Order: sequence, then structure tokens, then C-alpha cells
Amino acid sequence: MTRYIVRRLLLMIPVLICVTFVVYFLMDLAPGDVISQLAPADATPQQIEMLREEYGLNGTIIERYGRYLWRLLHGDMGTSFFLKRPVFSVFLERLPNTLMLAFASILVAILISLPLGIAAATHHRSWLDGFSVVLSMLSVSMPAFWLGLLLIFIFSLHWKIFPSGGSEGLKYLILPALTLGTEQAGNLTRITRSSMLDVIHQDYLRTARAKGVSEKKVIRHHALRNALIPIITVLGSTLGNAFGGAVAIETVFAWNGIGRLTVMAINNRDMTLATGCIFMFTLMLNMTLLVVDIAYAYVDPRVKARYSK
Repeated sequence: MTRYIVRRLLLMIPVLICVTFVVYFLMDLAPGDVISQLAPADATPQQIEMLREEYGLNGTIIERYGRYLWRLLHGDMGTSFFLKRPVFSVFLERLPNTLMLAFASILVAILISLPLGIAAATHHRSWLDGFSVVLSMLSVSMPAFWLGLLLIFIFSLHWKIFPSGGSEGLKYLILPALTLGTEQAGNLTRITRSSMLDVIHQDYLRTARAKGVSEKKVIRHHALRNALIPIITVLGSTLGNAFGGAVAIETVFAWNGIGRLTVMAINNRDMTLATGCIFMFTLMLNMTLLVVDIAYAYVDPRVKARYSK
């Protein structure tokens, strides 16, 4: 297992380098000159050139990226052009809000999908099963930003129950978490239903029923435990999707997280801040998937034996 973890960590290095290069290159292709926005209106060519050198924007794109990568390898993510603050400190400042939104949305998705998926599997081909399938399709097909705007219209403008935007307290979290969690719940419901259907008619469950074990206990302690493996896998990707979906949701709800910060950096052509945020997003996603794989191995001993080779 240790060898597998080390191998996965080493494989992250080329992925992170490729991500930073693509983002840095695309930001450089954007029209306009960021230095002209930073320099005073009466700046001389010499002053503009000094600013380019100060922000590391002199030379070719390869030279600029090489300097940025060298600093990154030494733990320096640079300084934001417009905020005039270290990128890492700005990222850490916004990180708790994004984590709060991501985990709250995962909780919403679990509370919706697990009961619905289990009920659909135990009542296969009933109206409840059909209802869960339709609801899952709607959840997957519906754009998250559209659902967010719809919830704002109903709960903020019409009923005035929740605020339409901001991140000042728990009540500001409810609508963004509900929006993002509902989007994730569709796929998780389908996986839960499919996984439960695979195990619910297995021989060991028939044996448990024949021994007089109650149906609730059969479902909770036997069927669900063996159906958890694919569900855990999807939960890991769901958390990754929550990080990615936070970009749109944080913008819609004016939630001060990393997603909104990244959008602001891209709009301002703040190359250092945008690249740093996406680099950290990618690192967090890869670490999340690694943790999921480790949890997968501990749930299924067969997988653990394969990783140990």
C-alpha cells in the first residue's frame, strides 16, 4: 500500500506541471496587456519595462513560465498582480468557504441519494423506482447555475426566506449547498440504485432472510455494506465535481470562495493568482481521489491485496 501511495504521489508531479503550463499559456493568449492596467497613465516606457521585470512578465512565454515553475518548486506561488498579496495566503483565506460549501453539498447529495437509491432498489419497477430515475435524470440534466437562479427567485425574491448572496453565516450557505448538492445527487442516486440491485438478490442475503433476520437489517447491515464500494468511488469524484462546480455556484451566490476568486483572477488577467488557484484545485482533487482509493482498499480486502503487490 505504501508503494502504491508513493507511486500515485509521484504521478501527480507531471499532471500538476501540465496543468500549470496550460493555464499559464492560455492566460498569456488573452488579448490586452496586464501591465498597461497596472502602470500609471503617465508611465514612461522605462517604468513599464521595470514593472514587467518586477512581475516576471519580461521575456518569452517559455522563459516566463520557467521562472514561475522554478519559484513554484521552491514553494513560492507568487504575488497577485491586483491584490498585491501572496497567492498562497489569499488561497488559504478563501479555502474554508469553498470547503464548507463542498462538504455541505456532499451532505445534501448523500441525504437525497442514499435513501432514494435504496428505496428504488428495494421497490424495483414500482412508481418509486420510476420517480427516482426521472429525478436523477432531471438532476443530471439541469445546469447548476440555472437551478441556483431558480432557488434565488423562489426562496429569496418571492418567499424571502434565505439571502440571495453572500457568505456571512450559515443561512447564506443553504441555497448554494442545496444547488450544488442537488446537482451531484442525480448520479449518486443512480449508482446507489444500481449497486443495491446487484447485491440485493444474492444468495447470502437469501440465507440471512431464511435465518429470520429482519428485512431492514438485511438491507442495512448486509446489502448496503457490500454495495458501498462503487458508492465510495463515486463519492470521491462527487467531491471533485463539487470543487469544480463551486466556480459557477460561488459566482451566482456571491460566495467568497476559491471559485469566485479564480473567476476574478481570470477576468483581471491576474496570471499568477489564476494559475495558483487552479494548481491548488488540481492538487486537492488528486489528493481526494487518492484518499478515496485508499478507503476503497480498506472496504474491499481484494483491492487491498492488489495494491500490496
